[in-house]
Amino acid sequence: MSNELALIRTLQDKEFYDAHKGIRCPDTLFSKDIRKIKQTLDYAIKTFERSVTVAELEALFFAHNSSITTATKLVYLELFNKLKKEQPMHGEIAEEVMSRLFQQVVGEQVAAIGFDYVNGTATSLEPLRKLIEFYNDDFLPNLKIEWEDMSIESLLEKNGKETQWKFNIPSLQRRVEGVNGGHLIMCGARPNVGKTSFHASLIAAEGGFASQGAKCIIMCNEEASHRVGARYLTAASNMTLNEVKENPALAGSRYYKIRDNIHLKECTGRDLSWVESIVKAERPDILVLDMGDKFASRSSDKSDVYLKDAAIYARNIAKEYGCAIFWMSQLSADAQGKVMVDMSMMEGSKTGKAAEADLMLLLSKNSVVEGAEDEDTQRHINIAKNKLSGWHGIVHCELDGERAIYKA
Repeated sequence: MSNELALIRTLQDKEFYDAHKGIRCPDTLFSKDIRKIKQTLDYAIKTFERSVTVAELEALFFAHNSSITTATKLVYLELFNKLKKEQPMHGEIAEEVMSRLFQQVVGEQVAAIGFDYVNGTATSLEPLRKLIEFYNDDFLPNLKIEWEDMSIESLLEKNGKETQWKFNIPSLQRRVEGVNGGHLIMCGARPNVGKTSFHASLIAAEGGFASQGAKCIIMCNEEASHRVGARYLTAASNMTLNEVKENPALAGSRYYKIRDNIHLKECTGRDLSWVESIVKAERPDILVLDMGDKFASRSSDKSDVYLKDAAIYARNIAKEYGCAIFWMSQLSADAQGKVMVDMSMMEGSKTGKAAEADLMLLLSKNSVVEGAEDEDTQRHINIAKNKLSGWHGIVHCELDGERAIYKA
């Protein structure tokens, strides 16, 4: 009862009352006796359009209820005496109290209907439906929203951090400087184009994310982890595997500078919920899912449906834990032999994965020339979606496959 009286004291202030009248503070929040005082308060503020003192509220109450018995009058005199001693609540506290009281009232009514179902006295869901319909707009969730800081200083600061981790491929960096925590980057290519070398180069090669101080986790579920690790070793040392074998000391002097920032894990058969648990525990700056599609739970017969759900999940992980996620994926057969590729060629997905991406980098290579002895090393990075810098187009670079390094 004390909370109810304190709430009445708070509602006597017209500014607070106007912000919470009607469905935001229904009579059902109050017990039977205090509810009559609340109804008098409603009348007073509506009629006089100003705040009301306890003395004024008391006078109006007894003027409108002159026929009550002496015993009832004594009950209300005691209530008004208690009301005079109550202090108005702070606005946020009052909102919390209203929320709790209303949830309690609705909960008791739902429990009563549930009791009827348990005893078999209720024959349909109609009473429950009517209750939900009646209270649906009135229900006050126990919710406190902290709005985003929209000051100029805050917006400039946050947008200035959008490229915390810089790309180390000059032709790419000129168009998209880098990425930051919360970003989802979709990377796609046909087989044998150089997807694994791409993320190894971005992370481990000279000027890569690891040397910038980023904690990088690579989760691989396609190629054997030791093969992926070998690409990171060659990219970091700028040496082929044969050169590493011939001079392990030199390779080590280069590799060990960044090794502690690189964490590789074989993840075949794992799903995104497991990925989230690792991210939550380890808090990486950069997370690579190679291949991202294989972490998706098959919740539908349609690949575009479950891949979209997985992309949404991955994006939420990126935002929740402040990491940049690189989702490696295959391109469909439509991309075979083409230099210019687009998001419609993402295998198994229509627009679901593309819709969630902040940045989409699609790799391609030149068509095989008949009679050529060596494969063309030129690679093309199609920036198919770009919410970071806005530029769309194609940039060119060279792949040193033996060292897993992309150069411009």
